[in-house]
Parts: sequence; C-alpha cells; structure tokens
Amino acid sequence: MREFLVEITTRVPADVPAEEVDRRRAAEAVRARELADAGRLFRLWRPTGETRSLGIWRAEDEERLRTDVLGSLPLWPWMTAAVTPLEPHPNDPGTA
Repeated sequence: MREFLVEITTRVPADVPAEEVDRRRAAEAVRARELADAGRLFRLWRPTGETRSLGIWRAEDEERLRTDVLGSLPLWPWMTAAVTPLEPHPNDPGTA
C-alpha cells in the first residue's frame, strides 16, 4: 500500500440546493470514517481559516486512489485534488 499527500478543494456549484449540500456533507462524514477504518484515510487536516483539506491517504496506486478511494466520496464531483505520491525518507523519526 502506497501513501499519498492529497490536497482537496471543494467548490459547490451555486445552483445546488442547500438540502443536497447538507445531505452530501453528512454522507461525506460517514464515508470518511469508513475509509479511515479501512486504512485508506490515515490523517486529515484543514489549514486554519481555509476550506481546503490536506490528508495522507493510502491506496495501491494513484489510479486506484482516484477511482476507488477519493471517487467514492459523496462530494467528489465538486472536488479537485492535487495528489503527491510519497516515499519513506531515510531520516524519518517515525521509522526509528
């Protein structure tokens, strides 16, 4: 399983009813928990004062990350994602 740094920005189209946005956001929270429980979503942050998120996600490769993991998010149709594949650093204190 590979790790990826993913920066996600969500832009809801102006013509989407508030009820639909609320429904998808609630479903998004459920799906994020499922992905975390499955070991696909490892960490997730939101920069202070911003609406984008930064996370460490896991998948077999970038294609499967985009299709099977991120693509399963209810808000995915309104998201853009910058994906950076990661590899271990020899000085990573987490591996000592």
